[in-house]
Amino acid sequence: MPRLQPIALEAAEGKQRELLDVAKKKLGKHINIIASMANSPAVLEAYLGFSGAMAHSKLPAKAREAVAMRIGETNHCQYCVSAHTAVGKAVGYTEDETLKVRQGESTDPTVQAVINLADAISETKGFISDDQFNAAKAAGLGDEEITEVVGLVAMNYFTNFFNHVAETEVDFPKVELFAESS
Repeated sequence: MPRLQPIALEAAEGKQRELLDVAKKKLGKHINIIASMANSPAVLEAYLGFSGAMAHSKLPAKAREAVAMRIGETNHCQYCVSAHTAVGKAVGYTEDETLKVRQGESTDPTVQAVINLADAISETKGFISDDQFNAAKAAGLGDEEITEVVGLVAMNYFTNFFNHVAETEVDFPKVELFAESS
């Protein structure tokens, strides 16, 4: 049972309804994380703005979804891993590739560089070493891509933590996490 009750589209009014309509149009359906964030129109508006902007980043969709799957797995977020595994498949990942990405592995060198940087940011709380930064550069990530990985990590931490607090009910094909949170 979710701790934060999702806002039903029919029950929403004013700014809440406006934002839910925008999200439904963009996503094609009313999903539980969005419905739960709608408890605060300010939070939902911030999330929609951030995620909308990141959708236009220089990083390809597969790299963006790799960060979401990997950070979700690292943070033990059942909702995000399930949602982003579904989206990952929609952008071209196979089932086996989603499993590998969640474990921090990719055969695509750019995606691997993005995963490595995301892991480093996550593990060090952003205090990456010069070696980690230089490894990202040597792997071909420029300043724009590095900046975007920071944004993606932050955005995914937000959604992971939101779902932990809200206990958002998974409304995507449920993916089992590799390890339960301690």
